[in-house]
Amino acid sequence: MFSLTVRRHFMIAHSLPREAFGPAQGLHGATFVAEVTFRRPGLNEDAIVLDIGAAGGILEEVLEDLNYKNLDEHPYFKGKLSTTEALAKHIADAVAARIADTPDGAALNGIDVVLRENPDAWAGYSLELPVK
Repeated sequence: MFSLTVRRHFMIAHSLPREAFGPAQGLHGATFVAEVTFRRPGLNEDAIVLDIGAAGGILEEVLEDLNYKNLDEHPYFKGKLSTTEALAKHIADAVAARIADTPDGAALNGIDVVLRENPDAWAGYSLELPVK
């Protein structure tokens, strides 16, 4: 299995209004490093998973909708908790939607998203894709 990972950082505000989240129940900010790994069983004709610039551009497009936003007001998270895990899934789904119709996107069989809140804590989501 081959993989390519790109990373970018972004900042959000949100609250997690449940007892389980202690002081994070109130509105607070977070800076994340998002790492997105694209997986495929074989390389393309240029001997790559996909173009690094294209991969980074897709991640930037997805994060643009989140960066400097209050997720409590974001349409996707209306009525949902914007935990790190839920945010990782949202990013994976959005990246998959953007890359699906590209030539290399059709050959991917997985996308992994890791969100690092700090050097000691992170969460992730793995999305399996059907190879076309």
